[in-house]
Amino acid sequence: MKGKDYYAILGVGRDAGADELKKAYRKLAMQYHPDRNKGDKAAEERFKQINEAYAVLSDEKKRKEYDTFGAEGFGQRFSQEDIFRGFDFSSIFGGGEGFRGGGFRTQGFGGPGAGFEDLLSQMFAGSGMGGRRHARPSRGQDMEQAVSLGFLEAMKGAALDVQIPDGAGSWEKVTVRIPPGVSSGTRLRVRGKGGHSPAGAERGDLFLVIQVEEHPVFSRSGNDLSCDILVPVSVMVLGGSADVPILEGVRKVKIAPGTQPGTRIRLKGHGVPSKSGSAGDLYARIQPLFPDKVTDRARQLFSELADQGW
Repeated sequence: MKGKDYYAILGVGRDAGADELKKAYRKLAMQYHPDRNKGDKAAEERFKQINEAYAVLSDEKKRKEYDTFGAEGFGQRFSQEDIFRGFDFSSIFGGGEGFRGGGFRTQGFGGPGAGFEDLLSQMFAGSGMGGRRHARPSRGQDMEQAVSLGFLEAMKGAALDVQIPDGAGSWEKVTVRIPPGVSSGTRLRVRGKGGHSPAGAERGDLFLVIQVEEHPVFSRSGNDLSCDILVPVSVMVLGGSADVPILEGVRKVKIAPGTQPGTRIRLKGHGVPSKSGSAGDLYARIQPLFPDKVTDRARQLFSELADQGW
């Protein structure tokens, strides 16, 4: 599922509406249906991808997640079980009869007359899309919980203790490892820590929705950070050095003579860390620092500079 372009798979634009999605899906599903492509493994795989793409894009919540986090980010948050859970493909074809009416009887996939949903159940065996013929006790419901993180916790990663209902009227503490570099809106799955099943089946999953607090110094854009630093006017004119705050503390940088206000200094690799081990960059924007009080001597010197056109 990683890296799949669901819009390209269905051949629609990113602004496609529900009717356009359904029309594209029906056309492709008929074209690549196994009964029209017997023994063609490539067509079978294409058929699976078409159904997976439609399951995501026809669901408003899943589509929003996909558009927000992209194909790779979505793949990290949703398994195939999540994608197909609760979705009734047979409704697209009138309860499964649409394929039989078109000459498709899905022989080899559940026997003569098997419905479209039975076909998909077998093709996606093990993906959580099991058929209705072999009903299993319902797993517990998934739960969602908002979590607030400090900016530095989100940048560096943290071990977070979360209190969740234990199903017996009390609370259970779950320690969750927050990976470095998470951003607001990130959904982290904690498997098996959701709602309990009344039928004794497995528990649902817990999804933590991250909200990162703002920082008084740093601002974030993607994996890059930025901040302002105040540098004395004399250093900006004559050159020297200045301290730049970084996630790990402070780093001293050189200031070239004649540096203008608004100049940005790039500190490579001091931005937001990522799972790959690399990090974005930090951009420090230079702003002039003026004295709070002007002494007589300073006034005299600035007057002399003014006389010279400064």
